[in-house]
Amino acid sequence: MKKPGNETFARKHRNDGCGADESPTVERTAFEVDGALAMENVAYETDEASDRTGNINHGRAKVISLDRKEQLQKKRRYWVFRRAQDVVFSGAAMVMLSPLLLITALLIYIDDPKGSPIFSQIRVGRDGKEFKFYKFRSMCMDAEEKLEELLGQNEMDGPVFKIKDDPRITRIGRFIRKTSIDELPQLWNIFKGDMSIVGPRPALPREAEQYGEYERQRLYVQPGLTCYWQIQPHRNDLSFEEWMELDIKYIRERSFLVDWKIIFSTVRAVLSGQGE
Repeated sequence: MKKPGNETFARKHRNDGCGADESPTVERTAFEVDGALAMENVAYETDEASDRTGNINHGRAKVISLDRKEQLQKKRRYWVFRRAQDVVFSGAAMVMLSPLLLITALLIYIDDPKGSPIFSQIRVGRDGKEFKFYKFRSMCMDAEEKLEELLGQNEMDGPVFKIKDDPRITRIGRFIRKTSIDELPQLWNIFKGDMSIVGPRPALPREAEQYGEYERQRLYVQPGLTCYWQIQPHRNDLSFEEWMELDIKYIRERSFLVDWKIIFSTVRAVLSGQGE
């Protein structure tokens, strides 16, 4: 994988009246993409007196590196052909995988007949627009009610909740999560245009409400079924900040080549049992 160049960010956080407007501090950050260590310059403005990104980054605020208008105007051909690609591939996948989809739904119902095999939830898409997101149900029916009891065991920083051995997950749920089969109903979201094959994973409204200006940049594009974060060997070991950096990195670099590299890496990760 080609390492990103030493770009300088064109825009900075506005001062907001808190402290002097100083030059950003530039750090080298490393993360694993496609099995290789990628290095990137990330700029920060330090300001101990203020927290410019709400509840997420304390003590330092990331520099805004993307321009929303520019993102909408550039690469128009890429956007058009990518949408066509999403429709064709998601439609074909739903047809070809229909036996697997039906068998999975039946097994979920047999394992836990108290509810629907399909779980739907409101998620946040492009420009903050909310949509109904679909997955195969991998948890017990009262999973949301039990969440409050488990918040103290959260193993992720930031607004995201994840624990390794979540007691709410059913027997079939563990298998379909490990193999990423639980994500297949999102092919319908892709076909409808709520999502794309590749893009940042869609956030819950309660998570997006805690985003600062830096994190909100990931809402400039459609959310996706897979992304840089999704293909990391131990993705849940990454911090929330590293996750967001990977999403912003994708938005800056996105192209058909990058998309297909991520797609092939996703297939490899699923076949090797790296799903979580």
